[in-house]
Amino acid sequence: MRIRDLLAAESIELNGSAAGKQDVLNKMVDLMAKSGKIRDVETYRKGVFAREEEGTTGIGEGIAIPHCKSDAVKAPGLAAMVVKDGVEFEALDGAPVNLLFLIAAPNTEDNVHLEVLSKLSVLLMDENFTNGLRNAKTVDEFLKVIDDAESAKDEDEKEDETGAKYKVLAVTGCPTGIAHTYMAAESLEKHAAEMGITIKVETRGSGGAKHVLTDEEIAGAAAIIVAADTKVPMDRFDGKKVIECKVADGINKAEQLLNRAVAGDALVYHAAEGSRKEEKAEGGSTAHMIYTHLMSGVSHMLPFVIGGGIMTAIAFLIDTLLGYGATGGSAFGSCTPLSAFFKYAGGLAMGLMVPVLAGYIAYSIADRPGLAVGFTGGLLASSGNALITGYNWADSTTGFQKFIADFAFQGANGGNTVSGFLGGILAGFLAGFIVLFLKKAFSKLPASLDGIKPTLIYPLLGILIISILMCFIFNPLIGLINTGLSNGLTAISDAGYITVLGLILGAMMAIDMGGPINKAAYVFGTGVLATASQMLEKGAQPGDPAVQACYIAMAAIMVGGMVPPIGIALACQFFPKKFTKEERGSKVSNFVMGASFITEGAIPFAAADPLHVIPCTLVGAGVAGFLSALFKCTLMAPHGGIFVFATVGHPLLYILAWAAGSVITAVMLGVIKKDAA
Repeated sequence: MRIRDLLAAESIELNGSAAGKQDVLNKMVDLMAKSGKIRDVETYRKGVFAREEEGTTGIGEGIAIPHCKSDAVKAPGLAAMVVKDGVEFEALDGAPVNLLFLIAAPNTEDNVHLEVLSKLSVLLMDENFTNGLRNAKTVDEFLKVIDDAESAKDEDEKEDETGAKYKVLAVTGCPTGIAHTYMAAESLEKHAAEMGITIKVETRGSGGAKHVLTDEEIAGAAAIIVAADTKVPMDRFDGKKVIECKVADGINKAEQLLNRAVAGDALVYHAAEGSRKEEKAEGGSTAHMIYTHLMSGVSHMLPFVIGGGIMTAIAFLIDTLLGYGATGGSAFGSCTPLSAFFKYAGGLAMGLMVPVLAGYIAYSIADRPGLAVGFTGGLLASSGNALITGYNWADSTTGFQKFIADFAFQGANGGNTVSGFLGGILAGFLAGFIVLFLKKAFSKLPASLDGIKPTLIYPLLGILIISILMCFIFNPLIGLINTGLSNGLTAISDAGYITVLGLILGAMMAIDMGGPINKAAYVFGTGVLATASQMLEKGAQPGDPAVQACYIAMAAIMVGGMVPPIGIALACQFFPKKFTKEERGSKVSNFVMGASFITEGAIPFAAADPLHVIPCTLVGAGVAGFLSALFKCTLMAPHGGIFVFATVGHPLLYILAWAAGSVITAVMLGVIKKDAA
């Protein structure tokens, strides 16, 4: 039904006047009565006024749309009035009303008045449309303005319907939400514009979700691209064709993804009741799902690691500046009240690292019921069995009790019961799958008990199971692995192979620049920092080889991640012919990102010319990591770039390593990269 079909010429007044709201409503009702669509005018009039008492229909911008659904209406109709001088109508914005539409709807289930109200509201948002109505000289001109606007609107909607297969939605998200999220969104939007495809991209970054997809948009889309390495709410896509892939694919394979979406080359996503259930598609392999769950935990962990780590590093810096570096011993970092404060607060934040990691891995797998179980598993991983080691678990020197005492509770021959970072990862996955198992096991319970499942059954049984597994099996086993890691780092340092480790870690940061390999190196770095903290808590000295090896590894990782953007920025400066105008324009942003330890600034260059760019960044970052380790540069903070250089051991040599790697990258690009077209 069209608006024009409801609006009779005799029900239009272009030169109206009124003394107030009540007067103008009475006149509008009288206009409606002229259409012959009202069987009982007075009853209809009462209905109009009654509706107005519920809340004003003056929507603002000089517009009012009073309406009434009543048995007094024979057929749906409209009346319109233009009041040149305006009339006080108690509008939402307090301004006088000069354009009014009155809707009459019969009391049927069709809700015609709501449909018409919706269409009118959309059209009345267009200032050109409302001005055309206000300035119409004749009724015919008034009607033509409506006809033209409605026809254009209907044509747009028709195009949307017929071209729905070309309408694509996307969601992008990376674990840190710093760069990949928005680069993938930009790449998809740019290629979509070039291909003539309308697209909306929801970004899920560190600041939360932006441009969130609506139910209406999802319903009208031909396909949805989910390019994410972190958890994305998926149930809303039930019944839609969904392409799941890594966030890097959104950057590097945008055109391929859009072509697949347009062609309908995707599996239909089906959401399971109370949980996520994903179809396996390209990019949605088991390995990718494991990586996605892991990165979900890492993304939530990072703020604790970065904030707490930098505060701890400041504590060490304060003591170093005050001359306690060599004499502080195990108290280093808390030799003064100020440093002790920073170390205490930073330590508390860092202490949450493993529980948060485990909790959000479990959340990614099993949704909210997984949180409690995951957090508990993470706490057990970071604290071990310390609380209960004081009890006598073995009354005899033989038998099963003796085994339990030795293995799980640090008996005379037992192992380390703190599993730490690695244990947190395992605890997160265990917790997630334990909750999924419990959901399935209790799925047949009566619906009346659904309320107690997430609040009682899942957390109680889940926490019990994860506690048993961590305390009696995985804490001891992974604790032994951690002990081996510590011993291995000591051996590497003693054998003079720490430079090799630095080279490898630095190079890993530049292979995929924010992708899985880059993240693996960074996760290793945060893990060895946690290992160093555990060693210090057990009485190790900051100068011990194993502790120093941890800090050297972290320093190599950060300098390796800082090289690619800086090297590319230098290449843009000194070899401009090798890059397009657009690429050269990003030079300043790459300097900033590189200095801030944000490797992702190099991604667009690597994506555009991977065969030439990646080898150059790989070599430069590897050399920087090698030199950093060779100079025995240390870093106690897990992030920060130049802003934490004051906490670096041998900072001048560290800057030299950074500069050398960046220059090597730039020179190699200048030599092997082809001139831009």
